[in-house]
Amino acid sequence: MGKILRWCKSWVLKFTKYWDLLVLLVQRDIKLKYRRSFLGYVWSVLNPLLSMLVMVIVFSTMFKRKIENFPVYLICGNILFSFMREATTKSMTSVIENASLLKKANVPKYIFTLSKVTSSMVNFVLSLGALIIVMIATGVPFRFTNLLIIVPILELYVFCVGLGLFLAAATVFFRDIRNIWGVVTLAWMYMTPIFYSLGSFYDDKAPDKSQAATALGLFIRRYNPMYMYIQQFRYFIINNADVWEVPTPELMWRGAIVAFGALVIGALMFKSIKNKFILYI
Repeated sequence: MGKILRWCKSWVLKFTKYWDLLVLLVQRDIKLKYRRSFLGYVWSVLNPLLSMLVMVIVFSTMFKRKIENFPVYLICGNILFSFMREATTKSMTSVIENASLLKKANVPKYIFTLSKVTSSMVNFVLSLGALIIVMIATGVPFRFTNLLIIVPILELYVFCVGLGLFLAAATVFFRDIRNIWGVVTLAWMYMTPIFYSLGSFYDDKAPDKSQAATALGLFIRRYNPMYMYIQQFRYFIINNADVWEVPTPELMWRGAIVAFGALVIGALMFKSIKNKFILYI
């Protein structure tokens, strides 16, 4: 136990030493994203709003099942999943893109991955402005419980850091992951209740498909981390859940376990092979 505490203390001291570098890297990523953009940071609000409008028009006519407060329901899932996709996609090349700096300076390699996730988090926080606009436009009341969205947001941030470290380390050796990940996130998006509810898998009118649908619904409930974070977020915003949803307290502790599990796995993998990066970048 003492050894673990000493390691944690050493890591914290080392991290604070490079805090200024982390801030500079985050600022650089944000400025590069909106460089030469006329609207600049406004796009962080406009992008989720425009995406929501298109998806509301399409999916409200395609799906017969009615979802209460569908625009807010949709934008909650969309902005959280977009944050995860952006953070992990940027993290994949975080080490490769900074190869020249790593060859010249002795800095912690994980700092580049952490900066990508953190800059994506800044964009996500800005996109909450779109959520507020939609809540006002649709008449969804603001409650004190809205502040509890910090719980799933922090869980998702930790999860993305862990997954980002894993992908960053793997991409150094296997560059094909950059192409594969796009397909993975696309499939992941459709396996996450963003524009549909979990109750869609339990349709009594289709008995020939009910067994397969039930199995898929159970898989999403138990093993999809994004479901855990998005459903928590929705509950704290609109208290929207049907009989098929997992209770929010259970989602909170399950989401925390998955997040820290991903962080431990990603950090251990990254640490075990980081000294070999210089041979492949």
